[in-house]
Order: sequence, then structure tokens, then C-alpha cells
Amino acid sequence: MLDRRLLLVSGKGGVGKSAVTASIAIAAARTGRRVLALGMVDSLGLAAHLGLENLTPEPRRIAPGIHAAVIDRAQALDEYLRLQVRVPRGAPTRQLSRALNVLVDTAPGVREIISMGKPIYEAQQSRWDLVVVDAPPLGQLLSYLRAPATIHRLVSTGIVQNQAAAMRRFLTDARRCGLVLVTIPEELPIVETVESLGDLAEEPLIDLAVVAANRVLPELGVADEVVAALPDGPMRHTAELHATLEDHQRFWLDALGDATRLPYLFGLVTPAEVAAQLSAHWADQE
Repeated sequence: MLDRRLLLVSGKGGVGKSAVTASIAIAAARTGRRVLALGMVDSLGLAAHLGLENLTPEPRRIAPGIHAAVIDRAQALDEYLRLQVRVPRGAPTRQLSRALNVLVDTAPGVREIISMGKPIYEAQQSRWDLVVVDAPPLGQLLSYLRAPATIHRLVSTGIVQNQAAAMRRFLTDARRCGLVLVTIPEELPIVETVESLGDLAEEPLIDLAVVAANRVLPELGVADEVVAALPDGPMRHTAELHATLEDHQRFWLDALGDATRLPYLFGLVTPAEVAAQLSAHWADQE
């Protein structure tokens, strides 16, 4: 997994995708890779799990081997004009940006092309070995992944059409790009994840690198009869609750199928500590 150029981390809101994104960045940097952790929409969660208050549009070094940034729409649009439309550096782009902003807000796929173009562009730069993206929830991400095909249908020739085709080739190249799909062992997240896996199987927009089941409780490791023999009180009640939750999680994990299991971490104070602990679980994902 870590040998790809671009990993998009997605999942239902609230399942911990920002923590997983940060943990993958930390794990990859530990192997000597040069990593860019990129917030695609809401960067606050990723920033917190990297031990920062905020992220900036310009990549900044935050740890050995790790830079971090957030996609800023205005800057991404300006970069698109200069890099893809070939507007010369130093040329005034304000009026062109205003006109393109209207197009972004009205034409299907244009907003998504510009936003998705940033991580794809960075992933092809020699300064990074891996770009890992805290992407939108999967329902929104699918519209971004479909955007190159949408533009390809709408625009028959020219630079924009060529760029859309190149983006589509990159996203569907399993050697370079992959999706990390994060969920938790509860009914609604698992049901939505299974449905999303079906959608991706029918519409191969991106290769599935791994499914990550987050916040999995450790096994209690105590027989039911031992718990039943405990005197009535907090210890017994806690053990019974743990066993009940463990059974509940096991049911939904079985429904999910093959997945990398990430533990529910107790006693950690900060999001950065959570990401650091989770990073150890990606050591075998070379």
C-alpha cells in the first residue's frame, strides 16, 4: 500500500479518517519516504492528528519526512490556470479567475476536477514519495472521482479534455493510486461501507488499497462463566458491557469481511497520540 504515489482516505463522517490519514503519513515517513499529508476539505481534523493548530496551502515541514498542507480553492484555481491552461507566471489572472469561478459553480465536474487535480499534481512531483489525502466522505468523494469522466464527455478536445483523461488514467492505475476506506464496527457505517464496496466494484473509479475497521475493541480474554461468577458490582458490570460490545462488533466485522483492524485506543489524551499509536499498524503494508 505504501509504495503507491497517492492514497485517498475516505469513509463515513465520524469514523476517524483524519486519524487514519495522519497515521499512514507517520508510518510512511518512518520507512524513509518523503510524505505530503493533504487536507482536501476540512483540514482541522487532520491538523489536530498531526499535532498542529491548522494547515496552510503551502506545504510545511512538520516532522522528519512529513510535510502537511490544505487545498485552498482559490490557490488551486490559480495553479490550475498556470499549470494546465498555461497562463504565464506574472500574468494577471483576476478576471480569468472570476470567469472560471462562474464556470466552476455551474458546469458539472469542473469544481471537482480542480480540487482533485491538486493531489494528483503533487503525487507526480519528485519531491514526494507518497501523498496521503484526508478526502471527503465517500458519498462526496465519488463525485470527485467521476469528474474526469464527466469532463471527458462534455469537452471533446483541448487542454481540459486531455487533462481529464490523464487524471482518469492516474486514478485508475493501481500501481500509483489507491483508496483507503475507513469504517467502524457499527451497523450504519458497516452497511454504508458494504454498499460503497459494491458501487466501486461496479464502477471501477479507483483501486481499493485497503478497508480499515477502526476502533475495534480488544478481546476481553475472560470466559463467560468467570464473568458470571464475579460478585455483583462495577467490575462485573464493566466486563459484561465489554463482552456485549465485543459480540456486537464481531457481528458487524463478520458482515464487513476482510479488513485491517485498528484498535480502540483508551487513555490517550490528544489526537496526535492516537495517530502515532495507530501508525504502528501500517508497518506490514509495504
